Amino acid sequence: MAAIVHTSCLSPIHGFSKVGCMMMGPSPSVSNTNPTTTNQLVQLGKSDVRVSQIGIGAWSWGDTLLWNGSWDDKNIKETRDAFNAGMDGGLTFFDTAGWKGGDSSESLLGRAIKDRQMQGKSGKAIVATKFAPFPWRFSRSSVVAALKDSLSRLGLTYVDLYQLHWPGLWGNEGFLDGLGDAVDQGLVKAVGVSNYNEKRLRAAYNQLANRGVPLASNQVHYSLLYRLPEENGVKRTCDELGITLIAYSPLSQGILSGKYTAANPPSGPRGRTFNAAFLAKVAPLLSKMKEIGQRYDKSSTQVALNWLLAQGNVVPIPGAKTAAQASEFAGALGWELSRDEERELHIIARNVQPIQGFPAENF
Repeated sequence: MAAIVHTSCLSPIHGFSKVGCMMMGPSPSVSNTNPTTTNQLVQLGKSDVRVSQIGIGAWSWGDTLLWNGSWDDKNIKETRDAFNAGMDGGLTFFDTAGWKGGDSSESLLGRAIKDRQMQGKSGKAIVATKFAPFPWRFSRSSVVAALKDSLSRLGLTYVDLYQLHWPGLWGNEGFLDGLGDAVDQGLVKAVGVSNYNEKRLRAAYNQLANRGVPLASNQVHYSLLYRLPEENGVKRTCDELGITLIAYSPLSQGILSGKYTAANPPSGPRGRTFNAAFLAKVAPLLSKMKEIGQRYDKSSTQVALNWLLAQGNVVPIPGAKTAAQASEFAGALGWELSRDEERELHIIARNVQPIQGFPAENF
């Protein structure tokens, strides 16, 4: 397995050593202490980019289709506060997507970064964004062209991580060359993919390696309620090749927070997916998460994120639209589940049939 690389050499967490240490096997003892703090960084694959152990997903910022019925000044202020709370709490890695102009997640993140700089606040945001391989984008040049539009919306001269949002129906080799071109032109520090299965992941890794460019990450759906990366070889391949697995939807769209029950399902599109029948099946897992969280004075949200960290080589990016959410995510660091607790949650979660994932995983 590929070791997670930290910025100092302290005791390993579940078998992954820090910089300058040899990789070690799992400790036979059970421990709930963890010297990790929110200001430590992990290496993104084999690239030179280091990110916070938990990032913040900003895809929902500006969205009015799935997450928000409307978007107004109040929403903008809340996301600005979420950004600052993340930065202040050591969650400095922000993942967004270049879907559109206007008040997109990119433009909102860019304005938040600029505002923080103007206020003289400390910290540097590590920014990731994506290229969407729409059917009308055919060539490698479209990757750099789209990236330049993203940089304009972000107000940046480069991004730390640029990712192919999903495998294209065609043109994938050209898109990967486009990522390499972006590196050569100094527009990005690292490149990654998203929603790639094992076969495509290995092909992308090899093609970029031929240009001397490391494939830093694969961003996929991964949580206690969606463990396909463990079953389809993606997690194993990431560990083998030294590719960081970035976990989106690590809270299963809020279900793992414990906020929803069969009697109180989420509203809108999520309510059709996470209906009363599904939530009834999830109840034993949510109950155990709450029980474990009480032992550490932690929320179910923090337990869910800590479980992902315990899998090793995983950087969760839960979505935060408020300062309270960002601050809660930071509370998932600085402690760790015991081995027994981690395994117990895994066993209980297996009794829940996962929801349908993003179709691109099967392309």
